[in-house]
Amino acid sequence: MSQVKIILEKHADGFVGYPLGLKGVIIGQGDTYEEALMDVKSAIAFHIETFGSQIFNTDELVTDVFVAEMDVAA
Repeated sequence: MSQVKIILEKHADGFVGYPLGLKGVIIGQGDTYEEALMDVKSAIAFHIETFGSQIFNTDELVTDVFVAEMDVAA
């Protein structure tokens, strides 16, 4: 069992979630926060089944997460 940090984004049409610190692309979605969290958990389990435990990037563990805003030219 390993702890994984999950980012959940709220959009107008639902939620999107993805884990930090894992190798590969893993995304879950849902109409609610809980649905998206369960979907990303399921996606992580599938990713582990497919690629094995080497998806855990043990050399670079994510210790904290920050959210920042900045202006960019569009």
